[in-house]
Amino acid sequence: MHRLHTLYLGAAASLLFGASSFAMAAPANPFETPSTLPLQAPPFDKIKDTDYKPAFEEAMKQHLAEVEAIANDKAAPTFENTFVALEKSGRMLDRVDMAFFGVAQANTNPTLDKTRADVAPELAAHQDAIFLNPKLFARVKAVYDKRDRLKLDPESAQLLKVYYLKFVHAGANLSDADKAKLREINKEDASLETTFQQKLIAATKDGALVVDDKAQLAGLSEGEIAAAAKAAADRGLKGKYLIPLQNTTQQPLLVSLSDRGVRERLFDNSWTRTEKGDANDTRATIARIAQLRAEKAKLLGYPNYAAYALYNQMAETPAAVEAFLGQLIGPTGDKAAEEARLIQAAVDKSGKHFELRPWDWERYSEQVRKEKYDLNEDELKPYFELDRVLKDGVFYAATQLYGITFKERHDIPVYQPDVRVFDVFDKDGSQLGMIYFDYFKRDNKSGGAWMSNFVNQTTLLGTKPVVYNVANFTKPAPGEPALLSFDDVTTMFHEFGHALHGLFATQKYQTLSGTNVARDFVEFPSQFNENWALDPTVLKHYAINYKTGKPIPQELVDKIKKSQTWVRAISWANCSRPPNSTCSGTNLTQAHPSRTSTSSRKRRSGKRTPTIPTCPRATGPATSCISGQTVTRPVTMRINGP
Repeated sequence: MHRLHTLYLGAAASLLFGASSFAMAAPANPFETPSTLPLQAPPFDKIKDTDYKPAFEEAMKQHLAEVEAIANDKAAPTFENTFVALEKSGRMLDRVDMAFFGVAQANTNPTLDKTRADVAPELAAHQDAIFLNPKLFARVKAVYDKRDRLKLDPESAQLLKVYYLKFVHAGANLSDADKAKLREINKEDASLETTFQQKLIAATKDGALVVDDKAQLAGLSEGEIAAAAKAAADRGLKGKYLIPLQNTTQQPLLVSLSDRGVRERLFDNSWTRTEKGDANDTRATIARIAQLRAEKAKLLGYPNYAAYALYNQMAETPAAVEAFLGQLIGPTGDKAAEEARLIQAAVDKSGKHFELRPWDWERYSEQVRKEKYDLNEDELKPYFELDRVLKDGVFYAATQLYGITFKERHDIPVYQPDVRVFDVFDKDGSQLGMIYFDYFKRDNKSGGAWMSNFVNQTTLLGTKPVVYNVANFTKPAPGEPALLSFDDVTTMFHEFGHALHGLFATQKYQTLSGTNVARDFVEFPSQFNENWALDPTVLKHYAINYKTGKPIPQELVDKIKKSQTWVRAISWANCSRPPNSTCSGTNLTQAHPSRTSTSSRKRRSGKRTPTIPTCPRATGPATSCISGQTVTRPVTMRINGP
């Protein structure tokens, strides 16, 4: 759903603005009119945190008025006066929505949190006011029913289908009584989604591991220790060391930390970050969301929420999803158990003789990888400096493949100083779009990595795409290079694949533009783009040792390729377990009695079997996945997907 500044114009344009500013007063709210920046990029230098809420209120008011005019049009419904009119409506809401949620996901603060909590149920109600409008749906259905006679072009025919199915899926055919129930469910669900996200960000911040003694960080590089010291100092913990939590359950530094007690504390902080019984505990929130969604699915005639959520996806049904995942469980489970035995043997070989636990997995699996493939992650990092990976790897591959080029600019307003902006030019020299990069982790940023738009592409409205990539790479200490793991490099190529999907959009209607496709298809361009990270021509262009200036040797490349399947089975074995997608919502409780905190999981007597750890991706109450639907931002008015 996936979804996140210096002044833009150069010297000549600055003169133009300097002259014109005396002739015309600025609008009361920066969202009232389209941005005057190139490609209508958000004017973050003019947007204040307090502007968003009144902008949302005004934008929703305008949009409802536009929709009411369409619904009450006395002319017979046509594709043009109904569907195209809907596409043209809500311009101000699009501007505020895309800017706000881009910033709120990546750089939130108490004011933005309050705004998000306030507008979430309002946006849900706004959507219902449109999709549950009987007059509007009557017009939509009237045009849809004669679709075979309209001779629409393929894109317009698809838009017609998408709108009609969206109205039906949103409850347009329900009785008035059931519509009233649905409105209440949607408002509460939207509020709880916001609560979940805000609790997760706060819990991730509070879960950071604080270490008093530098000796406890044995195994970390000097750069990593310096970064931990700075992170602590930034929070007013001078003389201490702080390891922030990443979005994943397993933490990157578990590979290097030699102190087993510190590893356990770090893992425990991560695993239980949102189940401590405090204000940031998400278990009750998750249970209630699942219950609401089960009620919603039943109200709309589906057996469960998974069936409801999959209505327009490639998989189509929960049974198809579970059948696919079910084929993976046996083979990956067997392979994961084999990997666990090898890692347990590495623990025993070290002379320590303890039972393998989740906080040991990363460290000792890396040791097996070193022995089995003669590959050390620390050997690789000097070849993967972030700026070089971006410009000489990610950009270079795109230029070689598609002829597009990139030029960084330092005159575009950004929402946080680390954000970088690039113009993107097509092979004929014309501007294709613009892209923002926000790569470094912050305490006020959601976890993970994602791509989305600040401006959607649409030939109907004449706008080009303004997209962004967000990640959570560890920011180096001042003066130190930003060195990446190969997994991080792959993430950069992956998210840029999404960006290319958005940048290459050429649709007439923004509802169908770019990444507005089926959720289980949207990952194809991104996964395809990952392949270029190890392409020989691309790799030798960006994998240059930042100290020596020498390219990565072929023997290291060969080791990377040979080791790529190592411990992949454990990820699949955990992550491919079919979720409780058919849950009715009636048997949920506020807690997960089967889960205990890490500190209470003691070694048991009897035959020792190596513990297969949790999936390295986010799991448990810290995850965003609930019964087949990802909890992200509150639902907004643009109709996404086919």
